Amino acid sequence: MLFTTKTPTQKRADLAAQLADGKLHQFPGAFNPLCAQLIERKRFDGVYISGAVIAADLCLPDIGIATLDEFVNRGRQICRVTDLPAIIDIDTGFGEAMSAARTVRLMEEAGLAGCHIEDQVMPKRCGHLDGKEIVEASVMVQRVRAASDAKMDSNFCLIARSDARAVEGLEKSIDRMKAYVDAGADMIFPEAMQSEKEFEAIRAAIDVPILANMTEFGKSRLLNKSELESLGFNMVIYPVTTLRLAMGEVNRGLDAILKDGDQNNILDKMQHRKDLYDLLRYEQYNKFDQDLFNFEVTDTPMS
Repeated sequence: MLFTTKTPTQKRADLAAQLADGKLHQFPGAFNPLCAQLIERKRFDGVYISGAVIAADLCLPDIGIATLDEFVNRGRQICRVTDLPAIIDIDTGFGEAMSAARTVRLMEEAGLAGCHIEDQVMPKRCGHLDGKEIVEASVMVQRVRAASDAKMDSNFCLIARSDARAVEGLEKSIDRMKAYVDAGADMIFPEAMQSEKEFEAIRAAIDVPILANMTEFGKSRLLNKSELESLGFNMVIYPVTTLRLAMGEVNRGLDAILKDGDQNNILDKMQHRKDLYDLLRYEQYNKFDQDLFNFEVTDTPMS
């Protein structure tokens, strides 16, 4: 309500400027709107919204069970509270080419600055698991072309993710990525690379911005910002990091309550109430409310 000062159009323009400046931009994953506001407070460059996290938040595995409406609603909720550009995972587009086009239009309407669509079959699975299946390159090209044609704002960033490295090998996956660029992708997301040399090969072959996925416990070594910048990458996402941090601490905290019978030994692990209220902007909301309702109702007769 009181958070954002930028329109979706302005946020998309900000993202376009980031992708043109030759630097690496960090987009941590937000598992809810409150987390997105904290990411902004920490002065990150943008917010990432993971499909795996949306599913996990619903206590579902990342296999395409969560619905388009649930993705759109979470994207809208997060975009409402931050001036940072936000990009969202749209899995395989929630259908084939026509559905992918509709999904992109809905994400634009929800305020997103971009999205990524992948070349897996449905039901999809986490990109760093074995046993993935991918569609024919021609099918993904149709998805990308339809999604690109559906954009209303030219600055809306359409990201094509390829999971082909694990299925077809690096060279064929690069051929696919080039085809996706030709079909209208603004950025490429090579999933589950296995070494820095593979990242280098992707950068050498692709002439649009490239996204690196630094998810924990996956196929790729966790490269730091300077390493990725030296490799020529433009964006890095940390998709599940904040959720894993939160759930790890919740797990330890619940164990402590079972063991000790109270929370006294875990207070230092918690976000303090004053910090939560500051993040929620209680004071600004209170001032906003007083400015609106600063009248008195009296019994004085009207003249």
